[in-house]
Amino acid sequence: MWKSQAVVEEGKHHLANLRIGTVWKESMPSEDGMGPGFKSKEREIQRSIQSEEEHTKVNFMSRLRSSSVEIREKGSEILREELLKAQKELQLKDEECERLSKVRDQLERELEELTASLFEEAHKMVREANTKQALSEKQLKEAHGKIDMLQAEVTALKTLVITSTPSSPNRELHPQLQSPSKVVFKKGHSRNKSTSSAIVTPAPPAPQVQPVSKESKEVDPVLFEEFQQWKEEPTLDKTCPFLERIYREDVWPCLSFAKRELAQSVQDAVENNTLSIEPAAAQTLPLVKVSAIECGGPKKCALTGLSKACKHRIKLGDTGNYYYISPSCRARITAVCNFFTYIRYIQQGLVRQEVEQMYWEIMRLRKEIATAKLGLYTDDT
Repeated sequence: MWKSQAVVEEGKHHLANLRIGTVWKESMPSEDGMGPGFKSKEREIQRSIQSEEEHTKVNFMSRLRSSSVEIREKGSEILREELLKAQKELQLKDEECERLSKVRDQLERELEELTASLFEEAHKMVREANTKQALSEKQLKEAHGKIDMLQAEVTALKTLVITSTPSSPNRELHPQLQSPSKVVFKKGHSRNKSTSSAIVTPAPPAPQVQPVSKESKEVDPVLFEEFQQWKEEPTLDKTCPFLERIYREDVWPCLSFAKRELAQSVQDAVENNTLSIEPAAAQTLPLVKVSAIECGGPKKCALTGLSKACKHRIKLGDTGNYYYISPSCRARITAVCNFFTYIRYIQQGLVRQEVEQMYWEIMRLRKEIATAKLGLYTDDT
């Protein structure tokens, strides 16, 4: 750029010299006062001036062209450098954008994993809370049942004590007043202050020695396969092969009673977990509704219609109807309820056992159902 400025200044200097020559020419005397030699010299001077002007113009134009080419080259070089610099900056920005994009993707993945883990933990806490709540409700219900039973026993004892007076003693509280046929005589005697008769209380029977038997068991491959298929997706749908077999072989025969309509209602209540059993003595408590409809009676079973000593009664759902049942019917219903309770625990994920252990527990419950169905039970009430 400095070179082009110098060329311009030199051109201006030559133009100034040309102007000086022109001024000198104009200041020359006129042709009238000069001879022919002077004129020829003047023409030579003019030609030399013209040639010098042309030469100066040519040099000026050539220098100007060379300076413009140089300026163009310098400008293109500067632009090339700026372009390279801009490309490098753009490449750095692309790399930074790519890095930020990777960071964003990683943060999104971590956020999704964190959200999934939080939801899983929340569901786990909810399941644990529901399990604890169900267990607490079951324990509370059992405690209420035990309290009701104890209160009924206390009430019955009070009734027995109150009804025993010196004038009219209660023979159940005074075994010595029972008839001689109900007592056992043995050698020797003991005097009694009131009757002076040699009677003693019956001696407990000697325990019988049961033969020791070793029970063997073997897994049925068909039943075990059906149970494994059900265990993968536990359900209470009675149409699945596992439950369909148990309904057909155990549940329906066990809950089949003479009163078919009531038996069907009992089966529905057992399936829906809405059946409750309580001691028949609980009817004397003030908590029992007076308006409750009681079917059967203490000496008649509502399911079989037979005259039996009914120590328990059942209630179906939220209705106020109570039905007296015999000990055999209670054993059959209880066995089926125990089975359904266990498979519900498996469905809810509360049983922490191996698959084979669950299978044998179900077989044990089926054995209890079959035993109760045949009329064999233990009267422990």
